[in-house]
Amino acid sequence: MASSKLDIEKVKFLKSYQLGDELRLRFSQNAPSTSLHGYEKERGQLFDLIKRTASTGESNSVLVIGPRGSGKTMTLNSIYNELIEDDNVRENLLQVKLNGLLQTDDKIALKEITRQLQLENTLGDKVFGSFAETLQFLLDALKCDMNMKEFWLVMTYEKKNVFLYTFEEEEEILIDVIELLEKRVKSRFSHRQVYFLNNYSYENFCDICMSYLKIESKPVRCDFIKEWNKQVEKLSKDGTVRDVLQQQFHFNKDIRALHHILMYVVCQLNETHPFPTPSDFVEAMKVTSTDSKSAMLHGISILELCLIIAMKHLTDIYDGEPFNFEMVYSEYAKFAQKRSSMQMYEKAVVLKAFEHLLALELVKSTDGSGTRIQKEYRLMSLLIHPSQITDALQKYPQCPTEVKQWASTSVI
Repeated sequence: MASSKLDIEKVKFLKSYQLGDELRLRFSQNAPSTSLHGYEKERGQLFDLIKRTASTGESNSVLVIGPRGSGKTMTLNSIYNELIEDDNVRENLLQVKLNGLLQTDDKIALKEITRQLQLENTLGDKVFGSFAETLQFLLDALKCDMNMKEFWLVMTYEKKNVFLYTFEEEEEILIDVIELLEKRVKSRFSHRQVYFLNNYSYENFCDICMSYLKIESKPVRCDFIKEWNKQVEKLSKDGTVRDVLQQQFHFNKDIRALHHILMYVVCQLNETHPFPTPSDFVEAMKVTSTDSKSAMLHGISILELCLIIAMKHLTDIYDGEPFNFEMVYSEYAKFAQKRSSMQMYEKAVVLKAFEHLLALELVKSTDGSGTRIQKEYRLMSLLIHPSQITDALQKYPQCPTEVKQWASTSVI
């Protein structure tokens, strides 16, 4: 009787409450800022700094440093959303967002600032001597029109640019990024830095994952919600799920990458499959961690696949040293001539296939783009790991047996 009641409530709950929709919203990029994990201190520092800037007119600047997905943007957005709820702050705070990949120079950045501040008509056709003069004119116009005290610029930095307030660089996170600032910015910068470094442990990572799945906002008297949270608690202790999370943790601690896994998991929910299972996590990991290069190998021709295998053998034979097209062609020719069933292509055709692999960035030149060396003799290196080749051969449609056997040997 109790089970029947739960089933009825389950169907009713899934339809009326639309559990899947709410969870999918949590994991989408457009979702409102969720709770931060492990950055309470950093958020407090930024909140106090920005609030003082807006309420008392302090002149402040800060460099927020951290890898992609560490929570920099989410933190700033949550602070801004909280501050504009305060009537005393809202009137004195404007936010402008620039991206170094889009606003690549002063002129483009100025146009975007003007657009976001809705000052196109104010600027008109006026001509100024420098970017600083133009920006100061815009700020003065804002102060006259809106009695604004402070101007808050958030800049996502990728290349050298004028303003730098949020820095995203995954591999060189600990370098002295202040040295990359232009002199005119560096002289006005307060050298205050806040770091977001994803320093949580594997256990923290598991806790974060399960906290995203739990339902806390709805009435706990609902039997289905109790059962849902109970199932989530079981998942947190399941060995298969923990193995998946551990694999993801060592590969990428980016919370947005975790969101991709959880998004796949909740997308499998329906009336006959109301709770996530360990197999959902396993399948989600397979889908979200698909190797793009291995997948690319599935679409190349047999000739191009043979050239990849030839390069693999050359890399093994010469301990990773670079090779050139002539060496690759020689290796391919030896294989094709020993296999009567394999078509032997003309050298010009093979060179065309080699150039296609170069265009796909499966191979790269080690001589530099400005070299005058004849293309057949330019030194190259393979950008594919042997395990990726093995995986591609297993999934390649109608791959000849001779090719698979060749790939598994080191010499012909």
